[in-house]
Amino acid sequence: MEYLKTDHQVDAKGLACPMPIVKTKKAMNNVKAGEIIEILATDQGSKSDIQAWAKSAGHQYLGTIEEDNVLKHYLRKTTEVEKEEMIFSRTIDNDELTKKLVDYHTDQSILVDVREQAEYAFGHIPQAVSIPLGEIDNRMDQLDKDKTIYVICRTGTRSGMAAQKLIDSGYEHVINVKPGMSQWQGDIRSEL
Repeated sequence: MEYLKTDHQVDAKGLACPMPIVKTKKAMNNVKAGEIIEILATDQGSKSDIQAWAKSAGHQYLGTIEEDNVLKHYLRKTTEVEKEEMIFSRTIDNDELTKKLVDYHTDQSILVDVREQAEYAFGHIPQAVSIPLGEIDNRMDQLDKDKTIYVICRTGTRSGMAAQKLIDSGYEHVINVKPGMSQWQGDIRSEL
């Protein structure tokens, strides 16, 4: 195989989840924008973990090569300009969502909370439906493409990623709520 030129290397061989991510995240702090980092791991779960982390952190996942039971993951650190381009642009703030909830009709719109189930259980907007970000690809068919879909998370980051996934899958009326539950002042329901 042809040699791949990298700028940095992280040795996470023999480490189990979440350590390959922890070491990668720490190493990424010393990587300059545009540079390539190679992560060596033996944990098979790191295949999906590294890819998901890179996407959530706004870095470019290039791919994974397996050689002699070692997974070699390749990431490129993105520039701030590239990260800004990844931000979902159709947004409303918490105050606007509060106003919309006064006239909330489930036949016209749906509020989707993409936080993890435990986050949702401890406190969510009463009208919200829980579909965690990690499940959005498999459960988006539960959402009506004709409705306006408001997507919320803790800060607007995960909901922005979920909103983009929905748009990429043909949903046209998708709006990200920012800053989300971290600063929500309205009604909250707990499942506990």
